[in-house]
Amino acid sequence: MSNLVSMNNMGIVVENLDKAIQFFEAIGLKLEGRMNVAGPWAGKVTGLGDQNVEIAMLVTPDGHSRLELSRFIEPEVISDHRMAPVNALGYLRVMFQVTEIDELVNHLIEQHGAELVGEIVQYENIYRLCYIRGVEGILVGLAEQLSK
Repeated sequence: MSNLVSMNNMGIVVENLDKAIQFFEAIGLKLEGRMNVAGPWAGKVTGLGDQNVEIAMLVTPDGHSRLELSRFIEPEVISDHRMAPVNALGYLRVMFQVTEIDELVNHLIEQHGAELVGEIVQYENIYRLCYIRGVEGILVGLAEQLSK
């Protein structure tokens, strides 16, 4: 028996919220809202105690998926895993289905300082895909569907 209804969002902690928002908007997400989440009640969920976090919620064009970007004001960030290799335990990455992958990758490299991790590859006649390191070294997967 499963009680799962849907995935609400995926979260990424960032250092510079404005730059992270701009980067994910360049991929095609839309800023849905921005706010501070503070106080002991929030810390009860995270286990961090009294906290103050500025969050931004972005949504994909289809409206089904959300990405929550968080910038911790209190408590201070204690660890940095942004540049961990993709085979590190617990490592996180987010992947988006896109169109015109070559054009998007070039734009993200030229305008937002992204770096292509390996190369854009083709998986059978189904996808062209790649990993890029975006703003703050966040690993992002991009996949362009070739056939249905």
